Order: sequence, then structure tokens, then C-alpha cells
Amino acid sequence: MDNVLVTGCAGFIGFHVCKNLLESSRYKVIGIDNLNPYYSVKLKQDRLNLLLDNNNFSFYKISIEDRNSIEDIFKKNKIRYVIHLAAQAGVRHSLKDPYSYIDSNIVAFINLLEGCRHTGVEHLVFASSSSVYGLNTKMPFSVKDNVDHPISLYAATKKANELMAHTYSYLYALPCTGLRFFTVYGPWGRPDMALFKFTKAIIEDRPIDVYNYGKMERDFTYIDDIVEGVIKVMGRIPEPNQKWSSDNPDPSSSICPYKIYNIGNNRSVSLERFIEIIEKSLGKKAKKNYMEIQPGDVPKTYADIEDLTKDIGFRPKTKIEEGIPKFIKWYIDYFKVKL
Repeated sequence: MDNVLVTGCAGFIGFHVCKNLLESSRYKVIGIDNLNPYYSVKLKQDRLNLLLDNNNFSFYKISIEDRNSIEDIFKKNKIRYVIHLAAQAGVRHSLKDPYSYIDSNIVAFINLLEGCRHTGVEHLVFASSSSVYGLNTKMPFSVKDNVDHPISLYAATKKANELMAHTYSYLYALPCTGLRFFTVYGPWGRPDMALFKFTKAIIEDRPIDVYNYGKMERDFTYIDDIVEGVIKVMGRIPEPNQKWSSDNPDPSSSICPYKIYNIGNNRSVSLERFIEIIEKSLGKKAKKNYMEIQPGDVPKTYADIEDLTKDIGFRPKTKIEEGIPKFIKWYIDYFKVKL
């Protein structure tokens, strides 16, 4: 059985990735998480408890910016793959606490790169974000386009991760694949995300904050589709692009084993439509508090996933009309809500 190191294993995407890997019975999963209080520690612990029931799962409660602890984990475990999903998330929070993003997203990432480099890890798959597109307005967002104009520190740290990974791929032939996630949602989701916040507020008969006066669009991507893509990517080691040219460089590949993909639903949905489906699923109308767009937010996201479809056959299956009711069912069961 291959050892897979998953950082952020108690987080939303990390939990689901670990669960899927363990269910396949092909992998031993080494999970890392610091269970920080950015959002409900109980929710994180409940996710983690489900993973701890499996004998092929081992857990380290550490912060990945702790260099000595990370070095120790790489030395003690022969790790074949690393799936790096831990990060300080949230565009808006980066306006309040910028230093935490440098620690969790930059310092931590160099620790992982060094661990991979010195122990012969076969493939590093890491989370980037659709937020790197920043001021780009050409739709759909393409990995072939320049992304040098982020509008939040969170986005800048994700772009920095891509650059750092490329450097290690070039210098040390470390295979690296970055995945730009587009608004992931589903059961066990994050309380700071719109679906969770809207559902909670509507159930509690409180108004929801609708930014940019509802004129927002997102490429909402269901968690099961994301997990399938992540695990397929893990098994596809990137190779140098023999056609790569420094005269006309492709930002998504290189002369070294490095690749960037968008991973999204390949369709953009209006925020108003998103809210309508929540209302229908709950059988209850929302009270809406219309507001200006928040600093750091982009009005629209829409993923071009052509490369991912071509390389691994990625085809998202879940429409929001299916995915939102699945989340709400989980929410009602988890919180024992009586409607």
C-alpha cells in the first residue's frame, strides 16, 4: 500500500479526499491538521473522528509551518504522494489577519517542498485557487492566461505557491501539480462559505448578506466531483512539456515536470439562482440584505477545464440542483434541525 500524506485532513476538502483514499483500500493515509479555530473546531474534530476509525489512517496534530515536525514526519514515513490542502483560507479574513496567511500559506509550503525534495516524493499535488485570476475578466478563466494581478493577499499567497512549486520542479525535478479550485461546496462544508451561511441564516429566520446587490456569479463545484479529480490527478505524474517555448511561455506547464489545472464545474451560476435553490430545498424564503461587493471579491468565476478533461477525463457530474439539496440534508441531519 502506498503512503499518501494529506495536509488539512480535518478540513472540508481534505476530509473528503482522505475518506475516498481510505475507502479504496489501496492507500495508507497520513493526515496532518492543526485544528485551528478559524471556524468550528467541533466540526473539524467530527470529520477527523470518522477518519480515525480506519486502521490505515494515522494523524499528526501539528502546524505545517513547524519545520522540525514536518521534517520528522517525512523522515519517519516513506511517502509516495503528497496532497497539500491545508491553508489559511478566506479572501475577506486576509484583510484582517495578513500575517497568518504568510505563516500558513508561504512558510508552510516551503517546509513541504523541502520535505518532498529530500525524501524522493513521487508527486506533490497542491491546492491553488480561482482567486489567482484577480482582475482578469476574460471568460472562462484559462490556465493559459496570465494571472499577475491578484486582488487579495490570499490570492497572492496561492500564486506564490505556484511559483515556488515551479522553482522546485525546475531545480530538483520534483513533479508538482497545482489545482485551482472553484467554489467547492457540499456536505461537511465550511461554515464561512455562502451555502453554509445562507442555509443557517434562513433556517434561523435571519437576513442573508447578498454582496454586489446579487450580481455575482460563481462556478460552484460539488465536493464529490472535486475529490474524483484530485485523486485522478495524484496518479498522473506531470511530464516536461516538450513543446514549451520561452519565447511564448505557457503559464500552465514548463520544461520541468510541472502542471497547473483549473478544477471546476465549467459553468457559471448567478448568486440569485443559487439562493433560489436553497430556498426551494428548505421550503422557506430568504430575507435579503443587499450590499456592495466586498474588497478582494471578484464578481464572476467560470473555469475552463479543457486541459483537465483531456489529461484525466475529468467531467463534473453534479449540478447545483442536485448538490445543494444534498448539503441541506446533511446540514439538517448534522445539526438535528427541525423545520
